[in-house]
Amino acid sequence: MKPSTSEFVELRSLRIHVRTWGPADAPQLFMLHGWMDASASFQFIVDALARDWRVIAPDWRGFGLSQWKNDSYWFADYVADLEALLMHYSPDAPARIVGHSLGGNAACLFAGIRPARIAGLVALEGFGLRKSDPADAPDYYAKWLDQLHAGPAFKRYADRAALAARFRQMNPRLTPVRADFLAEHLGQATADNAITLAADPHHKLSTPILYRLEDAKACWRRVTAPVLWVAARDSIFVKTFQDEAGQADYQARIACFRNIRPVMLEEAGHNMHHDQPEQLAQLIEEFFA
Repeated sequence: MKPSTSEFVELRSLRIHVRTWGPADAPQLFMLHGWMDASASFQFIVDALARDWRVIAPDWRGFGLSQWKNDSYWFADYVADLEALLMHYSPDAPARIVGHSLGGNAACLFAGIRPARIAGLVALEGFGLRKSDPADAPDYYAKWLDQLHAGPAFKRYADRAALAARFRQMNPRLTPVRADFLAEHLGQATADNAITLAADPHHKLSTPILYRLEDAKACWRRVTAPVLWVAARDSIFVKTFQDEAGQADYQARIACFRNIRPVMLEEAGHNMHHDQPEQLAQLIEEFFA
């Protein structure tokens, strides 16, 4: 495996862990992980990259080794954290970004809010959520309040081998070696030597804020950078767009971007960077070439 280096920077009053690979003078490539993931899981893509890159991958607030809030998390903060990250590592040059899921959604919004700051964007299933119904707002708030009273907690595992087994149960494509690597980096020991996910349990709280698809589309329409839009054939999220109305919705999202290349990755689920890192590495390097 290609070696990585860890460093900690203060972004918006939080201590954020940033993992880097490659020579300091190589072209920069930012990688943004998804929900309940961490920067380390990009290791598989980094290992498959053919050329030298300076890969810069943060653990989002409350994930991995970054500081926890111990309170509810709001999506807009990821967009602000991304801006702070780029101001720290690339203050003068537009950035090349690869974002998966949550990271892809944040990057797609940011690319429309600050179009001059993005040189190119690879969105790995960063295509947003289903359009929400305002009539559901009271139930969203009630669920969130109930969860606050109950207190969030993660499932506990006897050891990292048990966590790795759980990862493989959720994703049969995951090899034992990769599952062990993820368990090492996505798990943490508790005071009594059990293993839980390395993240603030408050991420488990449902949000009381409805997803406003039209807001996201307004941002996407302002993106000027080229976009590589990658979806996975067996993704649970792709399958939600399978009916006729879903297909129309999916194509309408793609149509918001003025310079976009959609790709459907075969033999992969939502965590495509775990399933097909070699194919993704090739797509990323061809795109940024």
